Amino acid sequence: MRVLVTGGAGFIGSHVVEALTARGHEAVVFDLRDGHEVRNPQAVASALPGVDAVCHQAAKVGLGTGFGDAPDYVSHNDLGTAVLLSAMAEAGVRRLVLAGSMVVYGEGAYTCERHGPVRPGPRAAADLDAGCFEPRCPRCGEELTPGLVGEDAPVDPRNVYATTKLTQEHLAANWARATGGSAVSLRYHNVYGPRMPRDTPYAGVASFFRSALARGEAPKVFEDGGQRRDFVHVRDVAGANVTALESESRAGALTAYNTGSGDPHTVGEMAHALAAAYGGPEPVVTGEYRLGDVRHITADSSRLRAELGWKAEVGFPEGMREFAVSKLRGER
Repeated sequence: MRVLVTGGAGFIGSHVVEALTARGHEAVVFDLRDGHEVRNPQAVASALPGVDAVCHQAAKVGLGTGFGDAPDYVSHNDLGTAVLLSAMAEAGVRRLVLAGSMVVYGEGAYTCERHGPVRPGPRAAADLDAGCFEPRCPRCGEELTPGLVGEDAPVDPRNVYATTKLTQEHLAANWARATGGSAVSLRYHNVYGPRMPRDTPYAGVASFFRSALARGEAPKVFEDGGQRRDFVHVRDVAGANVTALESESRAGALTAYNTGSGDPHTVGEMAHALAAAYGGPEPVVTGEYRLGDVRHITADSSRLRAELGWKAEVGFPEGMREFAVSKLRGER
């Protein structure tokens, strides 16, 4: 199979290229680093002849530095996806795997002892300033128990990046219906591993901590460090992409799959594990926060395991030990 990988020179995309090659497929890299712009209709159209499928990894990631970033995010993520899908429709390419994200859910799943499953709204700045980080029941104000969120849960993007990732899915679903193509969105959890970008406000929390350790500084943990996440290794995510490309998918529709390790940890636990593996300073819990961050988001990835036979192979301790000594992108 000949697969066009947008963002194929990036963090996740480069691992997808390696995984495709290892499985005997031909990966065609389309990346801004090589002068290839997904928002350029002519450039995209010229890359599609002879292509059997597209693995769309190119995106502007992270929360950004403020709402002023919104036009840039929408342009890169949503306009870029629209240009790509339009060119695929014209070229007759009918298979797409999209780099989705768990951020489309907003907060994760919660249960109130009195009211059962509930969906708390965005956390108020006044509560966060007071150090009250846990969402409360919107009906009685009592503490909630976090759980796993499934693909059929309502979506509730809480920031611009999350909104663009959901829009990408809607565009892909519209493309699939219009063309009879098949689309899969892999809703990534917190991906980490070799080649993460360093020292950028758009990188993930694992990269922030690893970059701090490389500078000899203690990782700074926001809130109280109790935020629950699912840290999934980039090689496992690359493997999920190959599995999705090789699997039969529903024609004329988009299917979403949560893509996580199934082994949630808190941000504080991750910071301590990484610092210990690196041999650097102990993390410092700052109590700071970012509006738009969610408290707990861990999703149920059993659909991906059951329907496509994929499962994560890299365990948390092993992955953190490797990440501690691996190179970040831009690190000498």
